[in-house]
Amino acid sequence: MDDDGRYRDGRSDFIRGAKDIAKVAKKQVGKKVGRGVDKMADEYVKRSYKRFEEEDDDDDYAGVPSNDGGYYRNDSRANDDEGHSDSTEGHDEDDEIYEGEYQGIPRGDSGKTGGMDGMAVAEAQQFRDLSAFEGEVRKDREELAQQYETILQECGHGKFQWTLYFVLGLALMADGVEIFVVGFVLPSAEKDMCLSEPNKGMLGLIVYLGMMVGAFVWGGLADRIGRRQTLLISLSINSVFAFFSSFVQGYSSFLFCRLASGVGIGGSIPIVFSYYSEFLAQEKRGEHLSWLCMFWMIGGIYASAMAWAIIPHYGWSFQMGSAYQFHSWRVFVLVCAFPSVAAISALSTMPESPRFYLENGKHDEAWMILKQVHDTNMRAKGYPERVFSVTTIKTVKQIDELVNMSDSAAWHEKWRLKLSSLFHQVWNNFQTVFSPEYRRTTYMMMAVWFSMSFSYYGLTVWFPDMIKYLQKQEYASRTKVFVKEKVEHVTFNFTLENQVHRQGQYFNDKFMNVKMRSMVFEDSLFEECYFEDITSSNTFFKNCTFIATLFYNTDLFKYRLINCKLINSTFLHNKEGCLLSDVSDENNAYMVYFVSFLGTLAVLPGNIVSALLMDKIGRLRMLAGSSVISCVSCFFLSFGNSESAMIALLCLFGGISIASWNSLDVLTVELYPSHKRTTAFGFLNALCKLAAVLGISIFTSFVGITKAVPILFASGALAAGSFLALKLPETRGQVLQ
Repeated sequence: MDDDGRYRDGRSDFIRGAKDIAKVAKKQVGKKVGRGVDKMADEYVKRSYKRFEEEDDDDDYAGVPSNDGGYYRNDSRANDDEGHSDSTEGHDEDDEIYEGEYQGIPRGDSGKTGGMDGMAVAEAQQFRDLSAFEGEVRKDREELAQQYETILQECGHGKFQWTLYFVLGLALMADGVEIFVVGFVLPSAEKDMCLSEPNKGMLGLIVYLGMMVGAFVWGGLADRIGRRQTLLISLSINSVFAFFSSFVQGYSSFLFCRLASGVGIGGSIPIVFSYYSEFLAQEKRGEHLSWLCMFWMIGGIYASAMAWAIIPHYGWSFQMGSAYQFHSWRVFVLVCAFPSVAAISALSTMPESPRFYLENGKHDEAWMILKQVHDTNMRAKGYPERVFSVTTIKTVKQIDELVNMSDSAAWHEKWRLKLSSLFHQVWNNFQTVFSPEYRRTTYMMMAVWFSMSFSYYGLTVWFPDMIKYLQKQEYASRTKVFVKEKVEHVTFNFTLENQVHRQGQYFNDKFMNVKMRSMVFEDSLFEECYFEDITSSNTFFKNCTFIATLFYNTDLFKYRLINCKLINSTFLHNKEGCLLSDVSDENNAYMVYFVSFLGTLAVLPGNIVSALLMDKIGRLRMLAGSSVISCVSCFFLSFGNSESAMIALLCLFGGISIASWNSLDVLTVELYPSHKRTTAFGFLNALCKLAAVLGISIFTSFVGITKAVPILFASGALAAGSFLALKLPETRGQVLQ
């Protein structure tokens, strides 16, 4: 007993001394290296939390620190006779619990310092766990990229990819059509809706603004809810509002429908290229993405051909009273919705991207799709007996994103929470595009996309406006001028066009069933004249006097009579609304459609060359080389003094610059990983549309004033873009991240 008592007294002294030493050491270490203490506390919390998870009954044991830092049960290390461990012994008020000793759950009245230490420890642990998780996810994605490339090699390139090529081509074709629709209908719609110049300008730009919003929104959503599903939704919105826009009558409603239609089709380009690239193996990717770009050209050709065939036929119309008119240009708008509808029908038969499923941890769904790709291609090649050998595919670890939602919550509240959660996920994913890893690439791509779009869209709209300006100049040069003519008792029942009459006198004359085009009467006298069934365009009476004159069923409204005097004159049954200018603009309309057709068709050689060389010379050389040649071609614009010369330059510029666009699309797809590919592509495409709006607004303001400014702007932007393109990393021969 004496030995036992001395042993216990010695052991107590030893423990007390150890506590004092630990207390002093803790104070000294806390003064010098405070972070070391936090690390020790953090390790303690980690070990304790792990121990409490593994053990079922937390009342049967208490932890004691061992030599190796582990924790053991009482019945394995503690003295059986004592019935408790040293770590749970009571303490005097002066005693201080040493580092590593279990302290229990802090109470609400615990000291502020302890609470702050606990929060710091928890935050540090959470940060450490998140960093470890991100490291595992990065490793998973690297392994997935390599394995996925191997699987695509086994699946081969065949019937499935070509089927998907034509399906997605319809969606890209719908985007090409959307660009041309408003430009083709504007000459007719401006008269049908009585559009002012500001209204016409807004209608021309509203589609680009809608596509800008749509590209950003649908691109972000495609990385969260899937490529196929997002593309179906966006195309459906485009189809619905394109259909409505052909029937609405007012300017505001038509403007809104075209805006919503643009928002819908805005998701086409970013999703289509990302979607298709995830079914293409490394050696086929650049070439076949370039072939896919041809459908944008086909969309432009389709729009030009349909406009040429439909809009000038003004007999294809009907009218319900004076309030509702359905003219041929509305038929054209309706026909332009067909590619989008066809794309929806075809896309409904295609599967989701398996790469998207694997990035989101859906192994079985991805495996089934890849097996479908393999079996479809093998059967088409005559090898139906070949078996898909892949059994397991790497998937990316997922982090739980829970939305706290009670069962009793209303349906609208549940939807609000879901949409709010989805918005935050999309926004957080967008922010990662500017993370340190991708920041330089994103800024460089922004500069290249902006410079390309600013110059391309600015010039492609400037060319037709310059052609129209040259046409007006040539038309004005053929104007006939009549001065001080005197006409009495004459009936005019034929077309009057491109004439100026000054100081004329018209007595007892009749103007019946007359079409007046670009007619101007200045300082003239009309006495006892009769105007019946007059249809006019660009016709004005300036400083004229009308005495005892009758206007019956004419469109000679007050705004056509400038500073005129009306003495005993009467207007009966005026034509209501703004009538279409009929045959007068047929030749001009055909020329506009023909020029657009030629300009779009001219990109065919550039498409073929870029597709054949994309995987041979690389994306960067193709992008920089095409931009430099386009820059040089801009200087030939100064020689475009005729209509034919401008058309030739338009075709030249379009044929060269298309190679830059194809390489830029491929480069954008390959520079960003799958989980942020459509987000980044959508953002860059939205920036592209913003640059298009700026380019169109700036370039068109110089029409008829000077050619030097548009030439300098375009060439400068292309030169800067080609220089920056060489600073980007080459992606040829790399697996899809």
